Amino acid sequence: MKPIRRSPLRLFAGKQYFTWKRYGQWVIQRKKRAKVHLAEDLHFRSASHATPLLRSLRNVDMQLQYNKITNLKLAVSKLNGLIIRPGETFSYWQNIGKPTRRKGYLDGMVLYYGGFRSGTGGGLCQLSNLIYWMTLHTPLCVTERHRHSYDVFPDEQRTQPFGSGATCAYNYLDLQLLNPTEETYQLRLWLDDTHLYGEWRCDAEPLYTYEVYEAEHVISLEPWGGYIRRNRIRRKVMTPEGELVADEAVAENVALMMYSPLLHG
Repeated sequence: MKPIRRSPLRLFAGKQYFTWKRYGQWVIQRKKRAKVHLAEDLHFRSASHATPLLRSLRNVDMQLQYNKITNLKLAVSKLNGLIIRPGETFSYWQNIGKPTRRKGYLDGMVLYYGGFRSGTGGGLCQLSNLIYWMTLHTPLCVTERHRHSYDVFPDEQRTQPFGSGATCAYNYLDLQLLNPTEETYQLRLWLDDTHLYGEWRCDAEPLYTYEVYEAEHVISLEPWGGYIRRNRIRRKVMTPEGELVADEAVAENVALMMYSPLLHG
């Protein structure tokens, strides 16, 4: 995983290629896409989570995080109440649309090749991370998810396993879900002054509970001088009484660390 330096022209051409490739896939796809919103809550809560809106990050202008809150409010307005019926697919970017200044999106923080910069709509990864993490606690199936290739910030204040998020970039890095069950699910999202909140709700009582955990976490010093971080994300599927039904592999993560780890002898 030694980093490869690519020219600005190569990066621009690559982004254009994958962006238009995705547009083509949207035109020809035969999937039944979730489009309907429901104002009333479905009766049962299947999963929930909350993440803080503001974090003090070294060398990051706090104004970018304040702008992120505006961006999150706009994206949440497109997703809140969305229902996914049996056999339907959820696409993060198809439902949100392209984040542009004309729509009111502001410059937020965007991770970029091991660092960060400002970009229109920056900060929406917090929302895709939240949705992905909640989805791992439901029977919904993740059909497309992308991981970060770089580990940019240390684990201070981390409450979830490393690599348990889903990065996004319009429109070629998408988060897509499939409802393979016989029940209907509903995505609920909202913000207050301090947190972003989410729920997956369902029209039937959940049959299982889920525990997502990290396994085989390793940090290695590579011959070329950098550190690589690896782990696997797994989940336990249990009955409400606590009986283990399955222990499933979810994802494998490999990331280049952009800071020196604390090594203990």
